[in-house]
Amino acid sequence: MAGGNQATQLALDKSLYRIGEVSRLTGTKAFVLRYWETEFPMLQPVKSQSGHRLYRRQDVEMVMRIKRLLYDEGFTIAGARRHLRDTNGNAAARHRHRAPARRSCSAAKRCSTCGTRCAVS
Repeated sequence: MAGGNQATQLALDKSLYRIGEVSRLTGTKAFVLRYWETEFPMLQPVKSQSGHRLYRRQDVEMVMRIKRLLYDEGFTIAGARRHLRDTNGNAAARHRHRAPARRSCSAAKRCSTCGTRCAVS
């Protein structure tokens, strides 16, 4: 399979990719890529003057990360979005949760940053 990996590496040497190329490189359907653009704010391909999506190399790498999180690691879309936001160094999203209050789950407050229930004050 080294040949396929080498072809992928050669294809990644370009600076801009159309959605069909990204679809072939990542093994993801074009409609899925368009949907992910609406769900993942960090995936923002530029648009050409004619309206075609042009993915930069970092966009293609982000698609590969999203696909790995969703399909290989079993994240939900919301969980993958939160994971990517937290690991990309977003200072507002970087925070630690304390354990939920022992009283009950409903007694724990919802975090304003990520929406999880925790004992934030």
